[in-house]
Amino acid sequence: MDLKTLLSTKGLKSTKQRDVIIQEFLKLKEHVNIDALYQKVKAKHPTIGYATVYRTMKLLKECGMASERHFGTRQALYEPHHETAHHDHLICVKCNKIIEFENEKIEKLQDVIAKKYGFRLESHKHELYGTCSQCKK
Repeated sequence: MDLKTLLSTKGLKSTKQRDVIIQEFLKLKEHVNIDALYQKVKAKHPTIGYATVYRTMKLLKECGMASERHFGTRQALYEPHHETAHHDHLICVKCNKIIEFENEKIEKLQDVIAKKYGFRLESHKHELYGTCSQCKK
């Protein structure tokens, strides 16, 4: 379901504030929590409230435009969801740095394992936890 359809089914309209939040979110190259996104949005648009950012991110998640991740913590992090750009994550347990990576061999191996056990994969999240090169020093 796209955002316009979702807004319509919820009796909501596309607003300038929602559009600004979505634009700021889609520009990001890193995972972001609601607080950090709010700070970025508020710096440029001081009248936008925290609740509006929160509700907009909830809508983006519901319509599939944003993925919510937790990476071993309670705090939700968001990233734009792209249907064709699957990736996995390396997460540093010391500084919380997140590195995205793609590996065709891992993807194929997952399919082989699923097939071996008669399992039909629908989705997956591959997260590897360890210490990044900066924290190892």
